[in-house]
Amino acid sequence: MTQQLNTQVFAYAKQLADSAFKAQSVALKGLEKVAELQIKALEKQSEAAASFISDALETRDVDGLRVLWEKAANAGRENAEHAVAVTQEIIAVTQKTAESLGALVQEQQQAANDAVTAPVAAVKKAAAAK
Repeated sequence: MTQQLNTQVFAYAKQLADSAFKAQSVALKGLEKVAELQIKALEKQSEAAASFISDALETRDVDGLRVLWEKAANAGRENAEHAVAVTQEIIAVTQKTAESLGALVQEQQQAANDAVTAPVAAVKKAAAAK
């Protein structure tokens, strides 16, 4: 009896460890994608800021300042649009990650249910055979 219980406990622990490893892998992949999106956005914003500063340093007169003002307004709008797009992509990655983790949880619950019902079914079958 003790051996059977130990076998079931070890099988469940192994299954739990495997599921935890899978969940960690899914979560890390999601974090990697989010970090990649954020780094690309930061690079793009840095390039835009460097370009704007370069243009600002080259401005010598009022007409140049007017052109610079228009560029600043356009850059601000583009940065806001890009930030919204990146945020939407991050939300999509987060949602996919959450769905994958939910599927892993359902698999774990189903496996736990199967582990509990299998011995009960075996006992019922043995009892019916007598």
